[in-house]
Amino acid sequence: MNLIGGHTDYNDGFVLPVAIDRRTEIAVRPRTGTRVSTDRTVRAYSTNFDESREFSLDSSPSEGSSWLGYIEGIARELAEGAPGVSGFDLVVDGDVPMGSGLSSSASLELATATALNEAWDLDYTPTELADLGWRVEREFVGVECGIMDQFVVALGERDHALFLDCRTRNYERHSLDGDVRVVVTNTNVEHELVDSAYNERVAQCAEGVELLDEALGEDVSALRDVSVAEFEAVGDELPETIRERCGHVVYENERRSRGRERARNRRDGTRRGTDERIPPGPFRDSYEVSCPELDFVVEVAGDIDAELGSRMTGAGFGGCVVSLVREESVESFAETVREAYLAETGIEPDVFPCASPTAHGSKRDLRIEGVTGSVRPDRPYHRFR
Repeated sequence: MNLIGGHTDYNDGFVLPVAIDRRTEIAVRPRTGTRVSTDRTVRAYSTNFDESREFSLDSSPSEGSSWLGYIEGIARELAEGAPGVSGFDLVVDGDVPMGSGLSSSASLELATATALNEAWDLDYTPTELADLGWRVEREFVGVECGIMDQFVVALGERDHALFLDCRTRNYERHSLDGDVRVVVTNTNVEHELVDSAYNERVAQCAEGVELLDEALGEDVSALRDVSVAEFEAVGDELPETIRERCGHVVYENERRSRGRERARNRRDGTRRGTDERIPPGPFRDSYEVSCPELDFVVEVAGDIDAELGSRMTGAGFGGCVVSLVREESVESFAETVREAYLAETGIEPDVFPCASPTAHGSKRDLRIEGVTGSVRPDRPYHRFR
């Protein structure tokens, strides 16, 4: 879940995401014990959809962006890079809200990649698995996303936000204040990134890069190369829509960089978060990825004294609002937002405080057509944040 830096990751910019206590769980068994040693069939079952699917690693890739597409993309990438990877049975279960902007696709990609990495002893590092998931999302599923979601799923740590430079992949962890909780409000207005205006925003930013490169007369390969001063000097030369999109990214990067320096200057962590509100960002006006439901939640939350900042999180077009709230007021905050949103929209929201993820959970049995696998608490790769 992203705190600062909306839509900057695919522009080589800066982001500040945090991992939360929602999981995708995978049980996997290589099919090397079957009668045919060269078995390349993958059988997958989703408990959330109560649905079984299968494909062959030797057949043409499936079409569509269902839950299977993320698993299939990871499996094909790993099988291509490691010829020893064969068919397998897999069960997936999770509690990450889908279509809400909380990185459910990245969670599924990294859970699958981590389980298969261990099953075949492939020795990919977490950073390499994050890059693998990113490539699958872009090239197999078709969403022109940045690296942020996959990276924080792979490298997020308890009680820490992750400052990430999306170009260099350099990162820093910053501790979160103990007296501040992250609270998520899921508007239950769903979006589908492939069919939405998300890829359109990516294309508009790319067009802006070409125009700014020409206007500034210097090497601009991404919007992160443009300073606020440079943008303000030549921004009026851009078409209005392109100017609005690019301006959002340029100013978001500037805000995130300033926040990083403030965090570095206060290494003791005291009061961090309580004296730095989450900047709202011009999602509604300049980037046009908000919606009335998201705007309403931000407005209601902002009127509550215990709230320290709220904004849309994720790609937008529906989904969730993230708020920083004083620990002692989390329950009353959640109830106030829930009642106001239900009265305004007639939609029951999900409002939940987030704890940092724990390392392990209880053992759970996952079954597929008579095949039983276990999510083992002593094997952390089966439980991936």
